[in-house]
Amino acid sequence: MVVDVAASAVGLALSLLCKAIEEVIRKCVIDKIVEFNPLLKKINTKLKTVKPGIEEIEKSNLELDRTGELKDFKQVIEDITALVRKLQEVPHWYKKPKYTDKLKELDESLDTQIMLLQVPTASKVSNLSVITSIIEGDTRNIRMQMGNMSVQVGSMSMQMENMGMQIEDLNTNLEMIRDMRQNGLVQNQVKGCWSGVPEPPSFTVGLDLRLDELKKKLLEDGVSMGLVTGHPGSGKTTLAKALCQDKKVKDKFKGIIFVDVSKRPNTEVVQEICEKKGTQILSFQSEEIALDRLQQLLNNTEEDPVLLVLDNVWPGNRTESLLASFRFKESEMSNYKILVTSRYMLPGFDVEYHVEELNDNDAMSLLRNSARLTSSSSIPEDLQRQVVECCKRLPLAIEVVGRSLFGKNIVIWKDRVEAWSSGSSVIKSEKHLLVCLQSSLDALGEENALIKECFMDLASFPQGRRIPASVLIDIWSVLIDMWAADKDSSCVAKLYELTYWRLANLVITRNEKGEVDDYYGEHFVTQHDLLRELAVHQTDEGPVKLRRRLIINIRGNKLPKWWKKQMDQPFEEVLLVSISTDGLFSSKWRDIQLPKAKVLVLNFHTKNYALPEFVKKMEKLKVLIVTNYGFLPAEVSNFTLLGSSSKLKRIRLERISLSSITKNPIVLKRLQKISFFMCNMGQAFSKGSIKFFEAFPDLQEINIDYCSDLVELPADICLLIHLKKLSITNCHKLSALPKMIGELVNLEVLRLRSCTDLSELPSSVRKLKKLKVLDISNCYSIKELPEHIGEMCCLQKLNMRQCSRMQELPESILDLETLTDVICDEETKLFWETYLPSLSNHIQITAVKEEINLDWL
Repeated sequence: MVVDVAASAVGLALSLLCKAIEEVIRKCVIDKIVEFNPLLKKINTKLKTVKPGIEEIEKSNLELDRTGELKDFKQVIEDITALVRKLQEVPHWYKKPKYTDKLKELDESLDTQIMLLQVPTASKVSNLSVITSIIEGDTRNIRMQMGNMSVQVGSMSMQMENMGMQIEDLNTNLEMIRDMRQNGLVQNQVKGCWSGVPEPPSFTVGLDLRLDELKKKLLEDGVSMGLVTGHPGSGKTTLAKALCQDKKVKDKFKGIIFVDVSKRPNTEVVQEICEKKGTQILSFQSEEIALDRLQQLLNNTEEDPVLLVLDNVWPGNRTESLLASFRFKESEMSNYKILVTSRYMLPGFDVEYHVEELNDNDAMSLLRNSARLTSSSSIPEDLQRQVVECCKRLPLAIEVVGRSLFGKNIVIWKDRVEAWSSGSSVIKSEKHLLVCLQSSLDALGEENALIKECFMDLASFPQGRRIPASVLIDIWSVLIDMWAADKDSSCVAKLYELTYWRLANLVITRNEKGEVDDYYGEHFVTQHDLLRELAVHQTDEGPVKLRRRLIINIRGNKLPKWWKKQMDQPFEEVLLVSISTDGLFSSKWRDIQLPKAKVLVLNFHTKNYALPEFVKKMEKLKVLIVTNYGFLPAEVSNFTLLGSSSKLKRIRLERISLSSITKNPIVLKRLQKISFFMCNMGQAFSKGSIKFFEAFPDLQEINIDYCSDLVELPADICLLIHLKKLSITNCHKLSALPKMIGELVNLEVLRLRSCTDLSELPSSVRKLKKLKVLDISNCYSIKELPEHIGEMCCLQKLNMRQCSRMQELPESILDLETLTDVICDEETKLFWETYLPSLSNHIQITAVKEEINLDWL
């Protein structure tokens, strides 16, 4: 006869447990602890009551050669015993608040096992019917159904009556059953949660360093939640699986639960967690009940440490409620660590780890494994390397492409590389890769349709280039209907949204602490090349005539076929046109009709460039972006074509020689903003050339950045009475401002950042009565502020950090009643502190130490 040894000891375990509970009860009385004494007494009474019945079941199991019936009950007894032992060991002052919830949970588990042992395993359907009748209070019907059950059930019912179970105990059990019906029927509880932990792929690359970096972050004390994020197919899940199999991690955590979340309902996710934790759940009536049950499970501080991995988590309200269940208060001191993998930048995590693209060696190794290339392969290494570059070192792309090229002739390898290098996209030829990337856009849904539009606008710029945030601000200011008072800030908010959705990266090259105004000149956007290809793919979908954007990449003089065929037909739906040409383009344009286009982006690499003739017909044009990606400033002709653009509001020129476009001045009466970046100013403002106040009478904003040959501004710039913002940054040779700059009576922002040769501010700045922001940071040559600066009655923010030669402050600063923020260095702060007793109480002076960071170069 085979005897269930585990079950045969249950009766003895009950006796020992009852004695231990009685000992704890006596100590609680002595220590005057009353919080959980009633629970202990209640459990002790139940154990003594059911002990004869349990022993009878135990005896019957031995006679009938049955095994396992009491294992779950024994597990509950062991859990109660373990807790009671802890109550015996810990100091009495520590017992009060900590173990009550755990004791209640075990009491409920005990009730569950007592009830389940009264029903045959094969009759669970009848059992649910009985439970329903109990909840409805139909006691007579219950007894009739129980009487019609098997002989064993009737026998067990008689035993319970003979045990003298009181009616209030029955009511307690009924309440417990009612909770079970609402929260999910609990079947059994077991310790340990190692089942279902997946293995990483048999072949991996680049994991060792990543794994060490992730472990260092996640295993740090005080870290409870970590996020692994990266582009689709970057290897986030592989890294998480490798973490679960790491020896150091296994030694630290006594259990690991790995759950694939994806887009599953929270009830399913919680159910799987509970099952892998050892609590079997049949169903949850609602998401709220499921999440409540999850919090109860995770708040159990007495269990061994557990690592919970939630893989492939998607954003949305459902995700937010799920993740909220894992965020513990410090007082709760949960033994869980939560690791989430997601392609999105989800908020609220203690640490984040970004999975970057593979390095060259790892990318090559992955390709060779995926394509099953050997050392004697006929595919040369340089051709393999070209494939890796076309895949942009993204693991998923390399694996997919490698498998598709497995066993293929070298001719096919060369044909694929030539196609991809000539403008075709990897994602178009590999459907699985396209589906994976496309899912990131699909997740946006209708409520985030605007973010998808912004994402597709990023395709207007060449691959691998940093996009200045100011350029996108110009574009979106006319393409997006925004009711915000500050449209620039609203546009930048869209950049942060794109970063959150991992559709782009917002890079701030000089994120200076204490920044006091909305300056976005150091904000840039980068994008993974395959995501840009996805954006281009999105814009190319559907008939050309119905597209909202035209993204045109011209290699040499080869124009798209549709341009040749449809140049006589107007593109009625197009709002944005982007044309990129390479160094072989000869500036021979074909006509194209764009009657409603508002934005024109021109990207080129040639030393000499001519604006397209069709610009003259773009009557709705509002924004023009001209960018030369060559090393030196380019000569641009045909600028006079813009004279007919009566609605043009914004122009941005990058690496352009201005002398080439000011020979034949034009008048743009509606132009509100003009920006020059790394332009060659030369003789652009010399006598007889362009005059700002005549050419751009309605100009409200001027931005001049990194124009290294700018020495002085034209005096007539002071006649722009509508000008509100004048920003001149990183122009190191600028030595003086126009003396009559005070005539800019509507100027609100004057930014002179990093103009290192500028030695003084003209005294006429005192007349700038509407100026709110003055930024002279990193103007090393300025020794003093204007004597009558106090007359600037609206000045709110003053940035004068790293004005290292500043010797003193004029007394008139005491008259700056509206000044609220001053940014300076430690030395300059001493000057301000002299006047602090007399300054307004609401002024904030922030001293910022200079941090050496060459990234901005």
